[in-house]
Amino acid sequence: MAATLAALRGLRTAPHLEAADRRALRSELETHLLACHWFTVGVMAPAALEAVAALRQLEAALGWDALELDPAGEALAAIEGPVFLKANQRTGRFLVRRELGLGSGLLITGHNPADSTCEDTWGPLPLDFFGL
Repeated sequence: MAATLAALRGLRTAPHLEAADRRALRSELETHLLACHWFTVGVMAPAALEAVAALRQLEAALGWDALELDPAGEALAAIEGPVFLKANQRTGRFLVRRELGLGSGLLITGHNPADSTCEDTWGPLPLDFFGL
């Protein structure tokens, strides 16, 4: 696989990436992220705690403020099986819901109301992409 964000587009599950591919993708991604004002993140994971761990790694690696679990959502401990986590920097919150039939990986969507040409969704990236 070529180590480009375009090569990831449309994949159901994030591929295994070698260290050199991770570095190349991280560099390409950071260029795109700089053009955006805020982000939404989707995490497809086998379990709620894995999804939250991936979100926390991303927040720490990119220097983002930690988002809060939306109190309107279900308690993490009550969610069994595969999940989809939806995080929104604009609201400062995230929700996790049980969802079957998903792949596994991180999706990041950049938003820039002043310049929609730089808005896009990147991924899926491996759940541990920002943890290594």
